[in-house]
Amino acid sequence: MDRVIQKITTNLWFDMNAEEAVEFYTSVFNNSKVGRVTYYSGVGNESHNLNAGKVMTIEFQIEGQEFLALNGSPAFPYTEAISFIINCESQEEVDYYWDKLTQGSDVKTQMCGWLKDRFGITWQVIPVELSNMLIDGEAKKVERLTNALLKMKKLDLNELRSAYE
Repeated sequence: MDRVIQKITTNLWFDMNAEEAVEFYTSVFNNSKVGRVTYYSGVGNESHNLNAGKVMTIEFQIEGQEFLALNGSPAFPYTEAISFIINCESQEEVDYYWDKLTQGSDVKTQMCGWLKDRFGITWQVIPVELSNMLIDGEAKKVERLTNALLKMKKLDLNELRSAYE
């Protein structure tokens, strides 16, 4: 059976907890699903030290975006230089994603709508309205907005609106 393959797919390298991560992400995002799974065969065991039968990769999809989770090692940790932006339509949506993705995470990694989840992936939970204010705003409004934004961990849309106006 032929299947359409997304032109660019994000590959996420996990420290042998890809199954747990995929289960978590697909529980957080309603529009998600798990796809094909591949397993280590034992070939190359001398370099990766992973036994035959261990999950190697899991294809999964979140909100139409395809990802590949790889069971690797701690050799390649994530940095904040790459993050996933969740564009939220309401404060309720900001609260939902923030609350889910910060479960088990380090509060010190949270600022200005950014967070690092318990797997080390960095997310930006951003109300769409904020982006519109930053783009369309007058200089003084944007300055007040930015000052308010810099004091927040999870973004509060009402506070941002007040600062902007």
